[in-house]
Amino acid sequence: MGSRLLSVAFGAHDPERLGVFWAYLLGRRSVADDRGVLLPGAVGQVGLRFPHVLGDRPTEARMHLHVTSDGDLTQEETVQRALALGARREDVGQKAGEGHVVLADVEGNAFCVIERGNSYLAECGLLGEVACDGTRDVGLFWSAALGWPLVWDERGETAVQSPVGGTKVAWGGASVARVPLQPWSWFELKADRMPWAEADRLVSLGAATHAPEGDLLWLVDPDGNPFCLHPQG
Repeated sequence: MGSRLLSVAFGAHDPERLGVFWAYLLGRRSVADDRGVLLPGAVGQVGLRFPHVLGDRPTEARMHLHVTSDGDLTQEETVQRALALGARREDVGQKAGEGHVVLADVEGNAFCVIERGNSYLAECGLLGEVACDGTRDVGLFWSAALGWPLVWDERGETAVQSPVGGTKVAWGGASVARVPLQPWSWFELKADRMPWAEADRLVSLGAATHAPEGDLLWLVDPDGNPFCLHPQG
């Protein structure tokens, strides 16, 4: 009993356009609802949600995606598919000879296309990793919150993965910048019991309650990152 990770949300000015981009790139279906556009994940694959958000996008992203190249397409074919869908190449200070290719999607979210044969993301699926800024403490919190084992814990960097495998979620960095009042990325969880009871459990692990919004219950993790808890049903 606890929480399940439903999706990772990235705010969007045009959720439909962003949803189409990622649906074609990952080979997923997109579902529009009152919270934006959702791309459900198969077993082990984290879902993606694109809610409509107003205002200016933060200059520094707190999380980004890693797309693998171990499926039907090579790394270069995946890059070319993304470019054809409207992505652009992005310079984030990567060094020449690094194995991954950095792109930005149609709303400017940076993501990496990882080289084929990468052992760390082997058998993780096409959406191999959600890479987040964060301390070791927040990685330990999410491991306990989701019941996902730590699959990496070295030099202050952590990663967790569902017991069934699939997408990894990772954190790294000694410090975390202050979260803006309007977050642009967050985790969406589903409570397997009454949401307030689950919120109490998450608070006991190190979270803090935040302002509720409609039928969603908002909390913040130990690094101050907002996340929302969906009710049962």
